[in-house]
Amino acid sequence: MSRARGGRTPTGEARVLRVAGPLVEIDCPSPVAMHDLVVLGAGGLPGEVVAVRGDTVTVQAYEYTGGLAPGHTAEPQHRPLSVRLAPDLLGGVFDGLLRPLDAAGDLLVTTGPGTAPGSRDRPSTPHGAGLPGETAARTAPGDRAWPFTPRVAEGAQAAAGAVLGDVGAGVGLRILVPPDLSGEVTRVVDAGAYPADAVLAVVGGREVRMAQAWPVRRPRPVARRLPADVPLTTGQRAVDLLFPVARGSTVAVPGGFGTGKTMLLQQIAKWCDADVIVYVGCGERGNEMADVIEELAELTDPRTGGRLAERTVTIANTSNMPMMAREASVHTGATVAEYFRDMGLDVVLIADSTSRWAEALREFASRMGELPAEEGYPAGLASQLAAFYERAAAVRTLGGATGSVTVIGAVSPPGGDRTEPVTAHTERFVRCLWSLDRDLAYARHYPAVSWADSFSRDAAALAAAHARAGDAGWAERRGRVARLLAEADRLADLVELVGVTALPPRERISVLAGRLLREALIQQSALSPADAYSAPGKTAALVAAVLAVVDRCERLVDSGARPEDVEAVDFTPLLRARETAGPDETAPVAAARDAVLDRLAGLP
Repeated sequence: MSRARGGRTPTGEARVLRVAGPLVEIDCPSPVAMHDLVVLGAGGLPGEVVAVRGDTVTVQAYEYTGGLAPGHTAEPQHRPLSVRLAPDLLGGVFDGLLRPLDAAGDLLVTTGPGTAPGSRDRPSTPHGAGLPGETAARTAPGDRAWPFTPRVAEGAQAAAGAVLGDVGAGVGLRILVPPDLSGEVTRVVDAGAYPADAVLAVVGGREVRMAQAWPVRRPRPVARRLPADVPLTTGQRAVDLLFPVARGSTVAVPGGFGTGKTMLLQQIAKWCDADVIVYVGCGERGNEMADVIEELAELTDPRTGGRLAERTVTIANTSNMPMMAREASVHTGATVAEYFRDMGLDVVLIADSTSRWAEALREFASRMGELPAEEGYPAGLASQLAAFYERAAAVRTLGGATGSVTVIGAVSPPGGDRTEPVTAHTERFVRCLWSLDRDLAYARHYPAVSWADSFSRDAAALAAAHARAGDAGWAERRGRVARLLAEADRLADLVELVGVTALPPRERISVLAGRLLREALIQQSALSPADAYSAPGKTAALVAAVLAVVDRCERLVDSGARPEDVEAVDFTPLLRARETAGPDETAPVAAARDAVLDRLAGLP
């Protein structure tokens, strides 16, 4: 806390002493705390306290500080950065402080009025848009009414996190008692349509509105954490089969430039079976974010029949937006995800990319004069990464429901160097790693998930979950596919040296098995309506078909058939089955399997 010394601001007002880019020093006689919000100048420029030395307080501005000068007023808000949480977040596009971005497609590919192209500390929204957490989603509060149906009666006792009522928004939205409140319900409104800022109930003498605020760096409380043992279906066979992730788990997706990180994350956002998607574009290119927003707006949601964007919250803090807002954006995304989780929903939080977030931390540490650690990153990088991924969990909420937040973070190691600090630390804290391989990407193999460098620590728990659901053979199929791919990789270098014809017959079939698995099963086209998404049934059918063909090939060479005759068989029906069968069809896959088996049966 700062201690008033007097003499510098006789009126008691805080004043700007010095402006050095986004760092602003103020003379602040009133007590302030670290991370408190401060409003700077007549334009209402928001900033955050990052250092306190007596009455001299250092503030990091969230926006471009052009026009701010010594002597201008500063107003401490005496509260940390908080965001406004309400049902109208769904379908919205926001900046890193959860302020709405109207005409987001235009804003993401251009800089603000009167700014220099490419500047990272220029305003992404006008200062008049309001303080962080105090603006509405896309429209002013009250412009849209939400249907509310109460589930409590006046006179009832309501605990923290209890359900006050339902909001008819398609994904099971609920209005909850805030986590820091409990008591008697002395008033509750009748069923009807209400704006997001309307008072819906009075609990313990305090008004409860549809819209609530929460500090972004403080995890929302839960009753307890639950084991993460329910699979999150992504529709991507390389992931669901080889490196599955549980709801409430964590994933890192490292890959160099051009390996398809953004494409894979977009596919996860489109097709995973979560209730709500929170997509954080952190420091990425604006044209890519514009493409994501446009595609989400056009894509039909298979769950509701509406638009996928209607259950997606997009937080866009691209490379031309302020650095400090980028640093806050991942915390903002986690807070939004926890808000929907507390309603008993399963949420996927996608951060693309955490490397750009870490670069913002490095830039901020440099401005503050902190001693650098590895490659200039702050010494607390590992702890900040751990704190972010720790907000993922499957939980029992305060209200007794079950919900989850699954965090998937992209990592962009410079030059593909996975020993650099962000990648190395991230691998320590996540449960799953989907490492993208440059050679696979350049070979047009999508998704370019390396089966040699990736892992899933959730696989054992999910195998038990599949067994409980009646699929006891899931773990064996997964293990066999992994072994066949590993054996094919082991033989690949030898084939390059001596040629496939120099191998023994059984090993030649292993090379063939690797090709069939890669092309008929693991590879997937994001542009094909039939293959962009693969339901669990289709994935299981493709696995069974390829393994059946491989088994027949092995038996043929064991019984004396020439391996070159087996290799010469036309496997096209099997290789094309993933595109000839619809996303959830299995019959065409079985037909393709039988066609290839018939051809193999004709060999001598």
